[in-house]
Amino acid sequence: MADHVQSLAQLENLCKQLYETTDTGTRLQAEKALVEFTNSPECLSKCQLLLERGSSSYSQLLAATCLTKLVSRTNNPLPLEQRIDIRNYVLNYLATRPKLATFVTQALIQLYARITKLGWFDCQKDEYVFRNVINDVTRFLQADTTHPLTKHRKIASSFRDSSLFDIFTLSCSLLKQASGKNLNLNDESQHGLLMQLLKLTHNCLNFDFIGTSTDESSDDLCTVQIPTSWRSAFLDSSTLQLFFDLYHSIPPSFSPLVLSCLVQIASVRRSLFNNAERAKFLSHLVDGVKRILENPQPLAGNSRSVPESLSSFFFPSEFVRPQQLPRVLRLLARLKSNYQLGELVKVENYPEVIRLIANFTVTSLQHWEFAPNSVHYLLSLWQRLAASVPYVKATEPHMLETYTPEVTKAYITSRLESVHIILRDGLEDPLEDAGLVQKQLYFCPPPDPFFPGWPGGPSGGHGAGAAAAGPAVTIGRCEYEKTCALLVQLFDQSAQSYQELLQSASASPMDLAVQEGRLTWLVYIIGAVIGGRVSFASTDEQDAMDGELVCRVLQLMNLTDSRLAQAGNEKLELAMLSFFEQFRKIYIGDQVQKSSKLYRRLSEVLGLNDETMVLSVFIGKILSLAVFSQGIPGIPLLSLTPCTYSSVRKLVKLSAVQFMLNNHTSEHFSFLGINNQSNLTDMRCRTTFYTALGRLLMVDLGEDEDQYEQFMLPLTAAFEAVAQMFSTNSFNEQEAKRTLVGLVRDLRGIAFAFNAKSSFMMLFEWIYPSYMPILQRAIELWYHDPACTTPVLKLMAELVHNRSQRLQFDVSSPNGILLFRETSKMITTYGNRILTLGEVPKDQVYALKLKGISICFSMLKAALSGSYVNFGVFRLYGDDALDNALQTFIKLLLSIPHSDLLMLSTVLNIIIFEDCRNQWSMSRPLLGLILLNEKIPWTLTPWLPVSHSTSPSPSPSIPYPIPKPQTHGY
Repeated sequence: MADHVQSLAQLENLCKQLYETTDTGTRLQAEKALVEFTNSPECLSKCQLLLERGSSSYSQLLAATCLTKLVSRTNNPLPLEQRIDIRNYVLNYLATRPKLATFVTQALIQLYARITKLGWFDCQKDEYVFRNVINDVTRFLQADTTHPLTKHRKIASSFRDSSLFDIFTLSCSLLKQASGKNLNLNDESQHGLLMQLLKLTHNCLNFDFIGTSTDESSDDLCTVQIPTSWRSAFLDSSTLQLFFDLYHSIPPSFSPLVLSCLVQIASVRRSLFNNAERAKFLSHLVDGVKRILENPQPLAGNSRSVPESLSSFFFPSEFVRPQQLPRVLRLLARLKSNYQLGELVKVENYPEVIRLIANFTVTSLQHWEFAPNSVHYLLSLWQRLAASVPYVKATEPHMLETYTPEVTKAYITSRLESVHIILRDGLEDPLEDAGLVQKQLYFCPPPDPFFPGWPGGPSGGHGAGAAAAGPAVTIGRCEYEKTCALLVQLFDQSAQSYQELLQSASASPMDLAVQEGRLTWLVYIIGAVIGGRVSFASTDEQDAMDGELVCRVLQLMNLTDSRLAQAGNEKLELAMLSFFEQFRKIYIGDQVQKSSKLYRRLSEVLGLNDETMVLSVFIGKILSLAVFSQGIPGIPLLSLTPCTYSSVRKLVKLSAVQFMLNNHTSEHFSFLGINNQSNLTDMRCRTTFYTALGRLLMVDLGEDEDQYEQFMLPLTAAFEAVAQMFSTNSFNEQEAKRTLVGLVRDLRGIAFAFNAKSSFMMLFEWIYPSYMPILQRAIELWYHDPACTTPVLKLMAELVHNRSQRLQFDVSSPNGILLFRETSKMITTYGNRILTLGEVPKDQVYALKLKGISICFSMLKAALSGSYVNFGVFRLYGDDALDNALQTFIKLLLSIPHSDLLMLSTVLNIIIFEDCRNQWSMSRPLLGLILLNEKIPWTLTPWLPVSHSTSPSPSPSIPYPIPKPQTHGY
């Protein structure tokens, strides 16, 4: 007995080391010891001990995992009676221990499911003992030890109906008594009593009344489903007034809880009241919010320089993490999420309240550094207000035309003023992450429940760009004339200062950086407001205003282009590209009226008469970036090519595009050359670049082989150079690697773009048979270097992918068979060599082995399901290409540890779940398809476990053997 206790303690200690230690060596030793435990004969009995007496959730998880492994093994399986006992034990264990950790419960449920699945056909006394799943689970749920979820729901419902309202009433009564007395809150007992009363009240209001869990991430739309029996408490205005009085009468340390209660009260479901009662309740609520904004709590004991109107929200009396401001902002946001704008404007104090909210918003935006993560509540409120304007039927003025421009101005100027503060203090710069900036500008809060069709709602999509309209964009377009005037003024000021600094010999780098940062924000914001254009709500005057903004951005682009060769600003250039994308979505395409006032303004100022000329400017910018930059040449071009067909045809005719199609060499584009200072992985942009070029080339290519060969000349020269290196005994390996990797990345981009049969056949005939041996030779030489093999394997996987039925060979053509032979050769060559690597460190196993193996699996699946190869031909002519590929697949699969295989979701999908269409069997996953081949099991006997070594009977779905003729060849 003592030995069992000691071994149990050792196992628990090992589990703790495995899951909690930060020392890699200790973790590896614990893992090794636990692996030995799972393979020991005492594993079953000790697993039961761990479940019964284990003190940690990790030991319970280990026991469940080990039991799952025991019932899953095929060699020496557990007896039927023992599996039945384990099944029953698991059900009882789950029923009697409702407080298990979630991951332990999941592991035990998986164990029960595994036992059921593997024993589905097992019989005992002519009864399928593992098929009573429904009965077992039903008894489990209806047992005396009721399932925790069901029991919890029953208790909660009964408690809600019988006691909860009385508790809420009592807590409110005690709070009224406390507010009427002069409590000594310095007394710890009185302080604690008041704090607990507030927590009790908040918990009552936060109760899960209808059995649904509140999602904190969507709190802006949360509706508190107060029971109808509670109506009397909320029709009594003294209940709401109590909490507003408490906010003003008790110390700031209690304010977060008081505000949380007010947020819940403001979210009470609308159907609790009739129209008159709802209007009265809203009026009291708005009056209370007005008091909070007019009389913020005094700031005690804090000397920080904060505006008086914000100080009490940002800083409570104690030096603790600010908690008031988010709750105040959430309370303000609930005013619109739970009530319509038409109801708000009818409130007596609405004009004064909307003024106070506007002032509070402006102050909060101006002092963004104190609570940068809370401002989105205010922006969401103003977005909903602005989005509701077209739907308001009330005659009372909403006054948003007065205050939304102030909010817009505060937001824009706060972004510009933040540039200097961030550079001066060395803070994190959001402009470093273009995706983060776009998220800030385009982020849509939860949709307004009253206007679901407006942009940002579940069905919002009126016009291009509608779905992307974020808070700042929607607010800015509410009074668009004022927004444009502000942007023009700020842009002209910053652009003039920037130009003067460039012309000044004594300009400091800090001043230049500040002006570039300001211009970057302005370009992003201009792109956002243009992208937020909604077709049904836009006018010719607004299009003309867009023209004014676009003219300024294009003029700035001319200025920055002149500095690209010396010192371009990457943040500003990325902002330009973001602007191009927004402009393209709105103003380039067949749906745009050619008489748009935007193009009239562009013609007057810049001489750009139509979208073709604007596209020429955009492509010129992209060409400049491609010439002078290493990192962003292809991405913007790719974003321009998915335009409408007519726009793409116009794009191809541009001189800049023709220049790129005819001069894609390192002489003109430095990133296409060999840079010994960069990593091989830095060439990824070349695939994107050539994908864009390939799509543009296809527009007028047709079957013009001369045009195709002219385009491929630089790649032909690169292949010949690599072939020349391989033909010598000694060559510069690094130069050969860089040339080959760049080349195959270029070809993969072209192969991806060529979706038509005619263009893809030209690519196939160009690469086979002339250059395929070079790819095979690269795999043989550098199989151990994934930076080389991964691009080559991905290229081959793309070549065998029959996308859009582009691989359609003539009936008499052997090309399909020849392509599969090359595929089989590459899989076999790579597979056999990668298996010789031996032990690979865990942190490198994916890069060195698993990634390449997964690409080989994808390649084989694409070839087998491509429907361009008659696989019966291989056996007919004694060609072992198919058998070699299938055997290599099994070898590679068996070489992957079970734990690693489970982590590779892509591989699992390929081999186990995704159907692989083929010619000799029904559509089934790749692994099952290969195992149906009658030759595979006995040819792989040395690789398979003992229990798998017997040859299965031939499947009726496999063709009968065809006699082998005496001659060979195709």
